Amino acid sequence: MMPLARLSGLLLILLLAAGLGFAGEVVDAVRVLKAERRLELLRGTDVVRSYPVVLGGDPIGHKRREGDGRTPEGRYILDWRNAESAYHRSIHVSYPDARDVAAARSRGEDPGGMIMIHGQRNGFGWAGGLLQSFDWTDGCIAVTNAEMDEIWNLVRDGTPIEILP
Repeated sequence: MMPLARLSGLLLILLLAAGLGFAGEVVDAVRVLKAERRLELLRGTDVVRSYPVVLGGDPIGHKRREGDGRTPEGRYILDWRNAESAYHRSIHVSYPDARDVAAARSRGEDPGGMIMIHGQRNGFGWAGGLLQSFDWTDGCIAVTNAEMDEIWNLVRDGTPIEILP
């Protein structure tokens, strides 16, 4: 049986090697570059992690209404998370904000909502490589399950997110 001190040291090494970070290593902001299909985790002005992403099926332009297949653009907050999501973990983007709601109402439309950063649909994690080769979400930002695990550990509720065209 391994002594507790040695087991703790081994666990620490494994966490560092996995790049999962600790509570003191959370990021300050998240940035999504839609045209580049990239999500960046920022600490100050430094990009500390970068992940390829897929978006909604019609990703060009700002989300205007429910069902348009677009990922919103602008500044929002990652305001809550769901460990029991239909997709491997999910973190909610605070879309729609008051401007989005007002703009949609002026057009007589529903702005939509439930925009998340998430992994693959539960049971399909094995297909992450294939599913990350085309835009397939309804407007969410999708990464592989392993990448979502990292993001989950490094991003806290209340973190700002900027989604750029």
